[in-house]
Formats: sequence, C-alpha cells, structure tokens
Amino acid sequence: MKKVLVIGGGGREHAIVDALSRSPKVGRIYCAPGNAGIALQAECVPIKDTDVDSLLEFARNEGIDLTVVGPEAALAAGVTDRFRAAGLKIFGHTAAATRIESSKEFAKVIMARYGIPTASYRSFTDYREALEYVSSRPFPAVLKYDGLAAGKGVVIAGTPDEAEAALRDMLLDGSFGKGKVVVEDWLEGPEFSFMAFVDGHNVYPMPLSQDHKRAFDGDKGPNTGGMGAYTHLPFITAADEEFALKNVLQKAADAMVAEGCPLSGVLYGGLMKTADGIKVIEFNARFGDPETEVVLPLLDSDIYEIFEAVASGSSLTSGLEWSEDVTMGVVLASKGYPGHYDKGAEIVIGADVPGCFIYHMGTASRDGRLVTSGGRVMMCVARASSIEEAHKAAYSCVDSISCDNLFHRNDIAHWALQ
Repeated sequence: MKKVLVIGGGGREHAIVDALSRSPKVGRIYCAPGNAGIALQAECVPIKDTDVDSLLEFARNEGIDLTVVGPEAALAAGVTDRFRAAGLKIFGHTAAATRIESSKEFAKVIMARYGIPTASYRSFTDYREALEYVSSRPFPAVLKYDGLAAGKGVVIAGTPDEAEAALRDMLLDGSFGKGKVVVEDWLEGPEFSFMAFVDGHNVYPMPLSQDHKRAFDGDKGPNTGGMGAYTHLPFITAADEEFALKNVLQKAADAMVAEGCPLSGVLYGGLMKTADGIKVIEFNARFGDPETEVVLPLLDSDIYEIFEAVASGSSLTSGLEWSEDVTMGVVLASKGYPGHYDKGAEIVIGADVPGCFIYHMGTASRDGRLVTSGGRVMMCVARASSIEEAHKAAYSCVDSISCDNLFHRNDIAHWALQ
C-alpha cells in the first residue's frame, strides 16, 4: 500500500485527498498543512506549503511513495524541482513550467507565438504609461497583475477611477509584490474551465466546469477565488470542446515542450466562448479551486494511477473513465471576503444530505469546535443525474450548516438553469 503526501490545505486539496482515499493502492495519506475537514481523511502535518526544505525532509523520513502538489505557490517555489533532484516522485510542474500561470506576460507570449486564441494585450511596469494607455481605450478594461495573487490579481475596471485605483494598487503600492501589469482587450461571453492531466505532449481531458468568480448574486461584486461551480455546461457544444482540446490545451502542451519546459501535472484553461469563438482568458498550472471539488467526484478511474503515470513520465495505458452524473457546489465564505474578514466563528454542521459532500476550504479545530480560519470556508457539493437535482441537494446541504459569519451566492449554475 502506497504512502501519499498532498501539499496544500484548501478545498482543492480536500477533493484530492478524498479522491485518493478511494484508490485501492493508497494505504496512508498525509496532507501539509491540511485543515479540519482533511484531518478526517488524512494525517495533517503542520508544514507550510512553500516550506520546501521541511516538505522534502518529511517525504524522505516517512518514505513517501508519491507527492501531489495542490497550490500554485508551492509549484512556483520549486518544490517539484527539489523533489525530483532528490529522486522523489512528485506530481506537479517544475518552476519553469509553472510560469504559464505565475507570469501572465509569459503566458501571453506563448499564446501569441504558438497561435493559441486569446485577447490582444500590452504589458506595463510604469504606472503613468499604463494609465495613459488604459484611459485612451474603451471601457471596461481588463487589468491583470503579472505574478501570483491568490486569484485576486484581476480587475475588470468599468470606469477610469476604478482603473486608476487598480493600477495604483498593482504598480505603485506593491500589494502583490514587484509590479507589472498586463492590459487585455475586453472579451464578452460565458466563461468555462477546461482542465487536463498533462505529461509532455500527452493531454488527458477532464469534464468541463463553470466557476462563479464574483462575490454576489447576479455576478456582481469583486472577483474572488470562486464562489461555486458545476459540471455539464449546456452552452458548450461537442464541437466547442473538441476545438478547445485541440487548439488550446494540446497546443499549449506542445508549446511548453518546444520551449524546453514541458508540463507534468494539471493544465487549467480558463476559457470564454465569444462571438468569434473560444478564447483563452488565463492558464493555471494546477487544479482549479473550486472546480476540482466538482470535477474529481466524477472520476471513476484510479487517481493514484493517473498521478503516478504523470509523475513518472509514462503514458497512461487507457483513457480516463468519468461518470455521466452532474455535480454542483456552493462555497460558504466569511463575511467580508474577499476583503477583510474575521476568523474563529463556530460552525455547526447538521444532518447529512444524501448525495452531498462537504469539502473544507478554510476551517480549523479549536477546543473541540469547528471554526472558520479563511476567506472561503467550505463547499457543499452535490452529485445527481441532473443539474436541477444537484442544485436542490447542494442548497439543502448549505441550509444544514449554521454559522453567524458566513455568506454564499444563491444563484450558482444560473447559466444552466435559466
């Protein structure tokens, strides 16, 4: 039986741990640092996800057979490079390959060079030059911080004042670090997420999903890390999916091989169906969150075999098997998120709802009580034969949770239900 270490401590990692727990090949699961919900299915280890030295020491001492990396920060910190240099098997991209997410400008250069459809753009490091350019163009303006920003580095500025504030935040105040901004043309259409396991040229697609980025109902409010998601998208045709697989994911995988930094983990395509066809909004170098929580429950294949094959650089012997069911999940977040929020509010979970599972995102155990410890706190995910049934069950699960300091959106999957 295999020992597996999962790096990270959010809902994405809880979904990974949950999927690994269904593998007959896995005997013991560790998670660093984990959370209160993950602790019910794995042994949590108090090591920060970017503490590469301590993670490496733990994996060596415990005889870990395979490590799975969740967060982009750990990948950008070079955890895969260090583990591989030490002869340890690890699922996740190298720091060089992770640039497809960690640098918006790098991703744009790759897309332009290899003919991957996306919006036109310009990059700026000078605040006044950026403001002058944005002010000379029609609004809304799409402003992206070049580096990692925990899902909060994108601003859709509808007015000159909003653009000025965002550019000041990114280029002058250094809210996310050293400043560089990518300014993109505004695109319109429904967004969707297309993830795939990738090993060099080999691309193994996952079911499509749609995230809900804005904090409030009606897609209003600030961008967040994601307030809910669902699978089986009615507005995406089989032809759309085939185009995206061939002209986006496969082209990106081939491009990264050609650039000398092949992918070896998950490639996430944040895509939009525009009037001019499918366009790339962003690439991520890991599982999406909250998309992972609705996609992985549909996996019928053994996820350990997938992780091991990609980590070993060996092709999968057969295609992946996925359930035809529909999943939908609703995120419960701390009031004030994505801005300032308080921690430590007690959470009481009521009776189980059939067909539902609660993935913990930002929870902790304190004196025997379950409490909030993050912006996004937990996600109620339902699996059913239709989106209507999944919607009903997921919100029944939400209603079973009591906490004075949580809020959620009431319109998850509105694109599918309208």
